[in-house]
Amino acid sequence: MYYKENTQVFLDGNWLLASEATTNLYAQTLHYGNGVFEGIRSYKTEDGVQVFKAKEHYERLKYSAEVMHIDLNYSVDELTKLTYELLERNNLENAYIRPLVYLGENMALQPTKEVHVLLAAWEWGRYLGDKQLDLITSSYQRPNPKSSHIQAKVVGHYTNSILATTEAKQKGFDEALLLDMNGNVAEGPGANFFYEKDEVLYTCPLGNILSGITRQTVFELAEELGFEVIEKFFTPEEVYKADAAFFTGTAVEIAGINSLDGRKFKLKWEDSMGYDLSKAYKNRVTKREYKNFELV
Repeated sequence: MYYKENTQVFLDGNWLLASEATTNLYAQTLHYGNGVFEGIRSYKTEDGVQVFKAKEHYERLKYSAEVMHIDLNYSVDELTKLTYELLERNNLENAYIRPLVYLGENMALQPTKEVHVLLAAWEWGRYLGDKQLDLITSSYQRPNPKSSHIQAKVVGHYTNSILATTEAKQKGFDEALLLDMNGNVAEGPGANFFYEKDEVLYTCPLGNILSGITRQTVFELAEELGFEVIEKFFTPEEVYKADAAFFTGTAVEIAGINSLDGRKFKLKWEDSMGYDLSKAYKNRVTKREYKNFELV
């Protein structure tokens, strides 16, 4: 599903067929998970194809590489231009874009000077689909922020996400909700979490979660719509009493949540603040309103 016979990828300065691209079996990223990546979307707008918040995504990629001691010798502008070329070469409009920075041959527990940059893209619908989600509180916690750089998008961090999602699906749920080390709600395996109570939105503060770009977009849209958003720590028991809830993320966009641990939320999705935000988000990224964001 990710590539076809004629799909091209960018790898280390060259354009290659995806089916012909190779990597080293002794790559440190493969063995130890030291690499960084991004998830970005492009949309067909009234003015052609636009990459959503390219600048913010590539600034975060640069940050992730820096804190993991990886030399990423591409600028934000260079990466952005390459991304548009990637879309054009593959005739893609509404697409998911995956930049990956991975390391070369090295079995030592230190970064290597050999750094590879891959850009790939494919058509990909909303990651969690369009139905309202039933969640379970995961038995897995998010990593302690003192154990690694939580706000970096690191390849190895996502073993935690795989465990949480697999557990949820094995128990008959759509997705998981992970807690932090103190028992407070943190985020989903690949998305930030918001809940609505008495016409106020709540989400946990930064520190134990990835600083999501879609999360920040929701803050911006909420301000425009006159919605109050409060960042605070909260437990699953507080979420049980919520009126509605939703996930945010590049892959999921804004995804409505039906229940947590079998407790259904009070409002219909269509009557919730999250629904209004999802409509505003879709309008923003497909119509000329996208110009309100820094799109290069």
